Amino acid sequence: MATVYLYTFASVVVVSLISFVGIFTLSLREELLRKYIYIFISVAVGALLGDALIHLIPEALEDSANTTLTSVLVIAGIFLFFALEKLLHWHHHGEDKEDNQIHPVGKLVLFSDGIHNFMDGIIIGASFLVSVPIGLATTLAVILHEIPQEIGDFAVLLHAGYTKARALWLNFLSALTAILGAVVLFAIGNVSEPASSWFLPMAAGGFIYIAVADLIPELHKTKEVKYSVLQMVAVIAGVLAMVGLTLLE
Repeated sequence: MATVYLYTFASVVVVSLISFVGIFTLSLREELLRKYIYIFISVAVGALLGDALIHLIPEALEDSANTTLTSVLVIAGIFLFFALEKLLHWHHHGEDKEDNQIHPVGKLVLFSDGIHNFMDGIIIGASFLVSVPIGLATTLAVILHEIPQEIGDFAVLLHAGYTKARALWLNFLSALTAILGAVVLFAIGNVSEPASSWFLPMAAGGFIYIAVADLIPELHKTKEVKYSVLQMVAVIAGVLAMVGLTLLE
């Protein structure tokens, strides 16, 4: 059992460190990066929708004893994030001028990504309980899955108004919930499986809400045909990245 713990926690630490992929992938001057941020936002839209509709929802439905309930939980996730953004906007108006420069979508992304990483920690831990080879294969799939998502998250945080350093740090803190997920799995054991059947569809609903309600309207602010075409290509690239990951699972 000690070996399982060692492999699991080493794996979730590595997955958490993937949040720093932005340092190497987006090592551009901040002014230049913000100028072309719409491309990364477009990738984030595709990755979020692809993750929700290709990975999270099918997985939730596959393990579900009640598909109607699962579908309702997806809607509940959308509504939860709608209500959460309302609360953030209300709080946002009560803050000082400097804080008002941060758009609530940044906090929404951190919250939803935290839930997703928490579930990744549970999934990795559960796979190592089956066997070490299965655990390693699952960890590799999660890492490949996280790279495009973390790039998109980093871009969204920059777009929300965070500096590069703050975006990387907050993204890392959100990623650490993967470790918490592994701890919870080993602490409560088989209770985590029914809990995941609730969390997965709600997290999917959150991803859909962020992509459709927050990010796509931002993309509509770009009117030029050339940039609009690039946006569409980037969205498709984000979706295809999620499709490609299904071949590795």
